[in-house]
Amino acid sequence: MNYLSEKHQQLEQSQQSGFMKWFGQLSMDRKAVAIGLSLTVGISSAAMAWLGTSSDRIYFCLKTPQKTLTCSDKNGRPFRMTPFYWSQWKSDGMPRQVVRDSATGINGLVKATNPYKPFWAFGGFLFFALAGWMLRHCQYEEKQRAVFEDIAQKRDAAKAEMAARSELLESYRDVAVAEVQLQADLDLIANDRTVDIQKAEIYAHTEIEVTQMEASEAIFEAQTAGMTEEQKAQYVKQLREMKTPYLQGTQTLQGTIDPNDKVTGSEPGAIAPQDNKTAWVQNLVKQTALIWGNQGGGKSWLARYVVKQKKQTGYRIIVLDPDSNRAEWRGVESYHSWSDIEHQIRDYVKELEERLKTFNNSSLSEEQWRQKLWSEGKALSLICEEATTYSDFIKDAELLEKFGKLALTKSRKQEMPLTVVAHNNTQTCLFGIKGLHNLVSKMLQIECLAEVDPITLQPKSTGRAKVKLDSSNEWLDVILPKMTAKISDFSDTATLESTPIPPIDKATLERIYELEFNIGGKAEDTQSSKNKLSPMAQKLYEYLTRTERVEADVREFKSNFKVNSERFSVEQIKGWMYEIVGADMAEWIGEGIIKLNQI
Repeated sequence: MNYLSEKHQQLEQSQQSGFMKWFGQLSMDRKAVAIGLSLTVGISSAAMAWLGTSSDRIYFCLKTPQKTLTCSDKNGRPFRMTPFYWSQWKSDGMPRQVVRDSATGINGLVKATNPYKPFWAFGGFLFFALAGWMLRHCQYEEKQRAVFEDIAQKRDAAKAEMAARSELLESYRDVAVAEVQLQADLDLIANDRTVDIQKAEIYAHTEIEVTQMEASEAIFEAQTAGMTEEQKAQYVKQLREMKTPYLQGTQTLQGTIDPNDKVTGSEPGAIAPQDNKTAWVQNLVKQTALIWGNQGGGKSWLARYVVKQKKQTGYRIIVLDPDSNRAEWRGVESYHSWSDIEHQIRDYVKELEERLKTFNNSSLSEEQWRQKLWSEGKALSLICEEATTYSDFIKDAELLEKFGKLALTKSRKQEMPLTVVAHNNTQTCLFGIKGLHNLVSKMLQIECLAEVDPITLQPKSTGRAKVKLDSSNEWLDVILPKMTAKISDFSDTATLESTPIPPIDKATLERIYELEFNIGGKAEDTQSSKNKLSPMAQKLYEYLTRTERVEADVREFKSNFKVNSERFSVEQIKGWMYEIVGADMAEWIGEGIIKLNQI
């Protein structure tokens, strides 16, 4: 028996007899024999107790006045009594009419036929009770055994079900591994074919360039036949300064290929050169963004690259990373325990609400308010690593929901952008918030793509990603920044460990010049003058200065800017904005956002 406690065992054993302890130790067949034997003895004793008489009897008769003897009552039952009562009656004064019945026994005395009848009756009762006691004990033990047998059957059934599931999962795993291996082999073959095609394209393009160069040299020699070296140089200079149908306004070829005629700004890296395939990363600097993807896709490395860019821009960086420590985030403010992370989230929500309240009660425009935040050093960016686990360890669900809603809707204009790193782009992975599916689907997202190594079968980054811009449903293929090691030092003296962009040298510019216009010769060093604005760019600049805009976002003023009742697309306006920036009249501060230089 399973006892609840030691005291329970003591009480139970104190209430149990030694005979029952001995009986409980017997096997089932011996218990059945004991019960049967007890029942047999009890039945036998009861039968013996039923037979015969247990005491002597004296039969007597009564003399009637007619001198006759009456030996029985009206019901025919004989007059009799025990010798004890006969002697007692005799001493008390027995009537003379009472005489013994000589016809029955010896002088009316009949001896007892079963003098031990009470003992037989007691024995029958005792053995019947004993058999019932033992039977009740067996019934109690059988009831307990039935409970344990039921538990054992359920346990065996559960084990069998688990074994079947384990076997099924093992089969699924084998199929999944086979599929991954097959896909890896197919990707490897496809990559090999792609490399072969790219090599062939490069070889063909090289041959075309060589042929064009040879043809250009022949044409140039034919065009300059009979000219002196000075005349040739003057001819080349004249070609460079002439206008072409491909240029606008007062632009010249020399001004177009001048390496100094590039977009510059006060903020480092606001707009990357056009040949920089990672210029899209600048979208992550000032906007709230979600970086997600499978394990090994490069999410954390990209987040660290963005943190470096944010700090160079001037943001105060706060990193929330439960799976890291301060040594991994040197040079920035970082928190790693769940209590610290929850405290920072609470402070972020409080600060954002206070900024919204202050801005709503002020008379400043949005541009002036954001400039004020930057001038006061209040530009702040929060980095949430491993956001998928926040809802599991931070039990204040109301705080997380409020944090998610404010961060996704109100953070950018208050210069408090949020960068979230998660395993997926679902609401469950994004702090467990609910009711914001449309907002999450429209926010700036970057999916880092991973692939399975065909040898180690471990996930690794492909170096590629997909970007979905804010308020867009189109996913664009981009290249991730190349880094030789994970960035862990974000101090001002540390540099990004990425592949630098080589500058365009003079020889390359000469090569572009020759291939574009099919002319030969060497270019002379000439200084380009500052480009003037085209008529439409000039009208855009006048509109921005007339509306007293300091920062101009193409998405905000697009619907209001028109010329002769004609509206323009975002791409057209961006082209004129490039001209304004190229004329050193403004600088880029974000995607589609310029800041006009104060005169």
